[in-house]
Amino acid sequence: MLVVVNQPLINDFRIEGTLSSTFLDNLRKEFGDSMKIIKQDDDEGWVNVEDLDWFKEAVAKETPGSNLRFYRKLVGMTQKKLAEKLGMNKQHISDMENGRRAISKKTAKELGKLFKVSPARFI
Repeated sequence: MLVVVNQPLINDFRIEGTLSSTFLDNLRKEFGDSMKIIKQDDDEGWVNVEDLDWFKEAVAKETPGSNLRFYRKLVGMTQKKLAEKLGMNKQHISDMENGRRAISKKTAKELGKLFKVSPARFI
């Protein structure tokens, strides 16, 4: 969908993508006739991401170690820094990330708190 607003004292702006009906209603209230919907695809439906092949493949490849690496990198933390926070050495973190060492329940709980996610992501 493409929405274009042209109103005096406001530069033209465009919003593209999937827009909720609430968002569109608010735009209509604010800009009235100045807003034009250029294209609206009514036949586009919602798709459950869990039904998509790429999602199924990604979940199949997911391991506790790959999750640990993902969350560590997501927050910009090095293996060394994570090891310091957990009272371990860097090699221990590397071994967990690469599946050479299991992640204990205790460590999973600590990781869950640290990354603000369920400890189950690391078991």
